[in-house]
Amino acid sequence: MNLSGFDMNLLRVLNALLAEHSTTRAGARIGLSQSAVSAALGRLRHALSDPLFVREGQRLVPTDYARSLERPLRLALENLEDALTGPAAFDPRVSEADFRIAGSDFFASLLVPRLAEVFSREAPQMNIHQIDLGADSFIGLLERTGVDLLLVPEMPFPTWIAHHFMFSSPFVVLARRGNTTLARHALRPGQVVPLDLFCEIGHVLCSPEGKTRGIGDEALEAVGRRRRVAVSLPVFSGVAAVVAQSDLIALVPVQFADHVTGQMALDIYQPPVPVPARNLHMAWHERSTSNPAHRWLRAQVLRATADF
Repeated sequence: MNLSGFDMNLLRVLNALLAEHSTTRAGARIGLSQSAVSAALGRLRHALSDPLFVREGQRLVPTDYARSLERPLRLALENLEDALTGPAAFDPRVSEADFRIAGSDFFASLLVPRLAEVFSREAPQMNIHQIDLGADSFIGLLERTGVDLLLVPEMPFPTWIAHHFMFSSPFVVLARRGNTTLARHALRPGQVVPLDLFCEIGHVLCSPEGKTRGIGDEALEAVGRRRRVAVSLPVFSGVAAVVAQSDLIALVPVQFADHVTGQMALDIYQPPVPVPARNLHMAWHERSTSNPAHRWLRAQVLRATADF
């Protein structure tokens, strides 16, 4: 295709239509009237020799060709926007940037309150929104949902993802204060839970996917033992609530354990087998590496987690 006679403004319209599937909503997204978007769509159809969208009720459904353009077009426009945003154009005190980060409720409890305090003081017009990692592909979140930053355990990252180590998270045993099983064995907070007892007591597991196996099970298998996961929940806050109201125990990151023991009647013990610490990373699409606002966000995350 010869771009010399092509109106590049039409690409903004196509990007908005692919995101909204409606001429009215696409127009609102980019500041055009519905009739202007419809006219632009007609020009796009002629220029690209494809219908691009077919109507399904009130919804515009992209053709296979239009769908194939969605990701490369979005990335191209985002990269162009980043390239045109010079360092001098960014000032956190006046920026109205919106950030979406994805992480477990571990970060909702420990990190986001700290970031909110920094934002309110240093960037009062900027916004931050956390979404849950869920059971989907972590990496897919960067491609499909407009997430700016992933907060995840270290993994084999694709080459198009940049990442930075934040902190290491050892695991400890969490139990309610006055846990009758532990008291019967005269165990005091801070002590190691004997292996037989550790395997005998029911466990609570945090698993967004609803799994009944976690990092603790791998450590036990290394010594030929198994535990019983009596309850699994998708969030750490739920794990703490169950442990606080039962004689079940949980293997959780030490930072989360320190946080909730200051709020609930819970005590910390040590596991009977070595459980590998998790290295937590923040990860982002490499297209955002040089974006001044994104660099500022990453710096705030590192500062907020420095004592983790």
